[in-house]
Amino acid sequence: MSRNEMTSRQDKLEAFGRLLDILDELREKCPWDRKQTTGSLRPQTIEEVYELSDAIMRGDDREISKELGDVLLHVVFYAKIGAEKGAFDIVDVIDRLCDKLIYRHPHVFGEVHVDGADQVVKNWEELKTKEKDGNRRILSGVPVSLPPLLKAYRMQDKARAVGFDWEERPQVWDKVAEEMGEFRVELGKMDASDPSAVRRAEGELGDLLFSIVNAARLYDLNPDTALEMTCAKFRRRFTYLEEHTIRRGRSLKDMTLAEMDAIWDEAKTLENEGKL
Repeated sequence: MSRNEMTSRQDKLEAFGRLLDILDELREKCPWDRKQTTGSLRPQTIEEVYELSDAIMRGDDREISKELGDVLLHVVFYAKIGAEKGAFDIVDVIDRLCDKLIYRHPHVFGEVHVDGADQVVKNWEELKTKEKDGNRRILSGVPVSLPPLLKAYRMQDKARAVGFDWEERPQVWDKVAEEMGEFRVELGKMDASDPSAVRRAEGELGDLLFSIVNAARLYDLNPDTALEMTCAKFRRRFTYLEEHTIRRGRSLKDMTLAEMDAIWDEAKTLENEGKL
């Protein structure tokens, strides 16, 4: 039996109540906690979410549990500050979430029938629009501050939910090829001393990247996860290259590209064998 199965509902409620009590005391007695505002917490919240993301990427359940606790602390902290201002409290936060979940899942809590996950997503987007009396725009739910790669993916996904998408997945490759061609044309004309030419090239590069994100989405691949995996792979291999060079008493700056490539290939071999 798992720990979750052994933990009773009362135990969960008591654990959450303990957290609320601890935060109340910290807010009253700790100088650092007392001075915090929603504005001062925001950068730390972003950092905590990225740390949770790192733990998830590593598949480290212990760290995931720890980082979820840190994120939960921030949720409760914001609610505490809201209560002090008389704006909202943790009950408002939870009740609004529960109401939203029930409203957006009529196939679970109502009489609506769905044919699969895609239909759930489509209904979700339609219901979100109705929440704003029909004035909510499809892309308004995509935060402006999202990293561009994630933002592109989410915008395309939301457009798909209302039918704005390719009819067949392979069609996207014509668009990728078109954008690649336009980018190469602008590169060929680009003059680094001409800001407008640089902007045109950047614009075409953006179009190319956007089309690649679209292709990934159509094939059920998350481009952010894929790029993160490649970044981690590059870090492992380059670190091996650097450490191997240091052990030889040499500097990367003094090595030829061929010498570095040879060590890089060693790293790839070790990685494929599960030794790196």
